[in-house]
Amino acid sequence: MADAPRARKLAERIQQIVARMLDTRIKDPRLGFVTVTDVRVTGDLQNATIFYTVLGSEEERSASAAALASARGLIRSEVGKQTGIRLTPNLEFVLDAVPETAASLEEALRAAAERDAELARLAATAVHAGDADPYRRPDEVDDLAEDVEDDELEDTLAAYSADEDEADDGVTGR
Repeated sequence: MADAPRARKLAERIQQIVARMLDTRIKDPRLGFVTVTDVRVTGDLQNATIFYTVLGSEEERSASAAALASARGLIRSEVGKQTGIRLTPNLEFVLDAVPETAASLEEALRAAAERDAELARLAATAVHAGDADPYRRPDEVDDLAEDVEDDELEDTLAAYSADEDEADDGVTGR
């Protein structure tokens, strides 16, 4: 088994060789604007998966896939010559899904930005349901205490104690 750095170096070299061949040596008219995005080589250096993208429509993608399939032997022999390894890896071409994934992520981000803008617009015109500051300050409590008469305070405390007594009776089962 080869080590991971060797497989990574071989993958980078295969990517360079394939990209140069697609640009200069492969003259198939079906081959569109193809970009080699990544190459992954197995640990035993026997198989290489070449990821590519094609700029254009679905028809151009399928035509480019057919052109790459027909040129696989020529590309593999050139990879074997230029890398100088004992066993040339089998090549597999896979259409990379990165552009479609990126487009769907861009759409999701755009929709999220629109929702955020709508929420910000609604928040700018929103008003509080109650007071702007629902918390009482110590000086306000003093003002409230001065407003309450002593007899009102005693009545309120008596009603509160009666409510607590009834609640205690229900809990303890007396």
